[in-house]
Amino acid sequence: MSILIDRNTRVIVQGATGRDGSFHSRKMKEDGTNIVGGVTPGKGGSKLDSIPIFNSVLEAKKATGANVSVIFVPAKFASSAMIEALDAGMPLVVCITEGVPVLDMLEIYHLAHSRSAVLIGPNCPGLISPGLCKVGIMPAPIHRQGTIGVISRSGTLTYEVVNALSNADMGQSTCVGIGGDPVIGTGYIELLERFEADRNTDAVVIIGEIGGDAEERAADFIREKMQKPVVAFVSGRSAPEGKRMGHAGAIISGKQGTAAAKEAAFKIAGVMVADTPSEIPKLVSNQLER
Repeated sequence: MSILIDRNTRVIVQGATGRDGSFHSRKMKEDGTNIVGGVTPGKGGSKLDSIPIFNSVLEAKKATGANVSVIFVPAKFASSAMIEALDAGMPLVVCITEGVPVLDMLEIYHLAHSRSAVLIGPNCPGLISPGLCKVGIMPAPIHRQGTIGVISRSGTLTYEVVNALSNADMGQSTCVGIGGDPVIGTGYIELLERFEADRNTDAVVIIGEIGGDAEERAADFIREKMQKPVVAFVSGRSAPEGKRMGHAGAIISGKQGTAAAKEAAFKIAGVMVADTPSEIPKLVSNQLER
């Protein structure tokens, strides 16, 4: 099965008529997602192929019954787009856009929680439940339907790990790219809770990276609350202190946020830690056979 999205998910695309929004709206539709509308202020009443365009999220939600909004607008408009979606009562908002200011995200994070909404991102590839629904930019052909949950801060590593799992005949229930910014809408723990409660997810793979303490907090949660097996990979073992690597949140400060510290926390929690992404399927198999 899946978490967060399924065959009944009805998606609107904020920024559907832009370059990225139009391309990915078509790709999501090709991959089986039920795209019921797009939002571009001033272009209401037009269409992107067969997809109706509305002037606002509230208008689109009322007309289509949408329950997910995915955001492809430029960075300077992304904060307003997230706020608009949350104020319209969208229960799940996925922001693909990179470059959202951290101070904006602090406000939006609390707004999402006050609305009891789930916000994925920003600066993320979105999520996919193979064979059911895709919201974002993940390449559907490398995914297979199955029982392994995946949570990742890195988009590219997600694809590498998913491809390895699929090649080992280990399909995925849901794969979620949470984003690598310092402040994101939804972290590991909230998704681990959902995977633990999902009767059709048998194991979870966490893909972490240097910076922050999200992986250490996830390890504490796994040790205390998780019954299902978890396998992890942490990128950035050779990253120099004080240098940001890729994502805005991927920076080591002093002794905090290192790959070694995160790997140690996972191992204390009983999580098998892979040295390379290609080792993950074998570790998952070993955990499931216990």
